[in-house]
Amino acid sequence: MAAKAPTTVQSVTRVFDLLELIADAGGYLTISQIAPMAGLPLTTTHRLLQTLIECGYLRQLSDRSYALGPRLVRLGEIANRQFGAIAMPQLKSLVASLGETANLATLDGDRVVYLSQAPSPHAMRMFTEVGGRAHLHSTGVGKAILAQLTDAQVRTIAARTGLPSSTPQSIVSIEVLLEDLALTRERGYAIDDGEHEIGVRCYATIVPHMSAFTALSVSVPMSRVDDRFAERAVPLMHATAAEISAVANAV
Repeated sequence: MAAKAPTTVQSVTRVFDLLELIADAGGYLTISQIAPMAGLPLTTTHRLLQTLIECGYLRQLSDRSYALGPRLVRLGEIANRQFGAIAMPQLKSLVASLGETANLATLDGDRVVYLSQAPSPHAMRMFTEVGGRAHLHSTGVGKAILAQLTDAQVRTIAARTGLPSSTPQSIVSIEVLLEDLALTRERGYAIDDGEHEIGVRCYATIVPHMSAFTALSVSVPMSRVDDRFAERAVPLMHATAAEISAVANAV
């Protein structure tokens, strides 16, 4: 029997492996670090890296280390917009069930970026600009994402960004944040209780099985939150998150 033709192109696979390695390391890797991590000879690694630089997908810094290039930003922005559009039917369905604004956000560096929003039909509602960025520690979506990380990883992010206060309710202590994240993991959803916007409570849950950390939230003015809202909202949010994941992974 004739051998099956390979279904992948090795050089293309290697290129994306290099991009993922540099991204996972937060950028700023030297070729002597990259080559053994990728399991490639120095000459092959150098040739692939130079190709990526010429195409704009990598840049080389003055200390000879490599970082992600500007052309990846454009690709990421387009991909985010497309994903936000794909998830809109599920967000609108959640809004129809709860009557409150639904948001979708993903991890972008050390912050969250909002990908999509389905607004509440109420005149008084939460508005977040699609494409807007926010701190992880003070948003429901951000805390849902942080809860997926280890305490050591959370400390590392907090050391880089600090814990700036958006409102008087914002968490400004790393120990308090870690306690809040432990509670988030235990109950299966995060709460932003006026920490990002005064007078607004946000419930958030992770979207499972995504290539990048992604979270779904529902934002409610405090005046419309009662003790039973979370009991109604959270199961619907988990179901919606699973639907979004299934749609995104089927594309």
